[in-house]
Amino acid sequence: MRLLNASGCLDALTAPDVAAGLDTFVTKTVTPLPRGGNDPVRIAETEVGMLNAIGLANPGIDAFLTHVLPRLPRPVWVSVGGFSVRDYTEICERLEGEDVAAIELNLSCPNVDEAPSGGGEVVAAARAATTKPLYAKLAPTADVAENAQAAEAAGAGGLSLVNTVKGLALDERTLRPVLARGAGGLSGPALRPLALAAVHACHQATRVPIVGMGGVSRGRDALELLAAGASDVALGTVLFSDPGAPARIRAELEAELAAHGFADPDNIVGAAHEAEASTLDLESRVGRKKGLHTRANVAG
Repeated sequence: MRLLNASGCLDALTAPDVAAGLDTFVTKTVTPLPRGGNDPVRIAETEVGMLNAIGLANPGIDAFLTHVLPRLPRPVWVSVGGFSVRDYTEICERLEGEDVAAIELNLSCPNVDEAPSGGGEVVAAARAATTKPLYAKLAPTADVAENAQAAEAAGAGGLSLVNTVKGLALDERTLRPVLARGAGGLSGPALRPLALAAVHACHQATRVPIVGMGGVSRGRDALELLAAGASDVALGTVLFSDPGAPARIRAELEAELAAHGFADPDNIVGAAHEAEASTLDLESRVGRKKGLHTRANVAG
């Protein structure tokens, strides 16, 4: 199991010590041209998580390749976004010769209006443009399993689950939306049950590795995502409030695994799908799944 950051939740250049605590660093989404993003206010806290409407603010692929990528820790995944299929393929082509371990296709940002429809079409075009591993990042919609199957069929070697969901916060005094855009992407604790459901459904529907994310703030949260079917786990909103979260969550996960009789996190992947998981003896828990859970190696 690898521990990553969710795209957009960590700047490795301003917080290198935090990034060093991860197994893989994931960049903020990069688009072909520079973007200033949405007007402020762009971030709001709520009782159940954080709303953001950043709007894919980034320096564009030229500046990213020249000034940002050379300074990032390795291994690094690059999150790619755009407003047409060609936007995605252009960046994938530009990254082909770079020291990039994987490309995450942001197919579900809730904070832009021009995102292309048809995730399968984007994945297929990106697959034709690069030999690098591709992860499709999806939102926890009702048809997430079907979208995951379409992404897999089009050439995605993995899934990132889940992106934020659209939410709204009203100002206590004015009763107007807090965010200038109105709604924004909700992350944090409220997202965790949705992430679990999406990971569980997509583990059943596909045979590719899954990075589970959404509301992870404790080792127990990571354990549950693994049990639902994730091969790896990403931290998001928690990194804003607790820079020490990677080390803490690793330690808590180890304690949770030991308490459930697992010697290795890879051995618990998919445990929630087993009808009689609670009756497994210790030997089968420690040594099982070598043949079944090879998806962790498919695209990593």
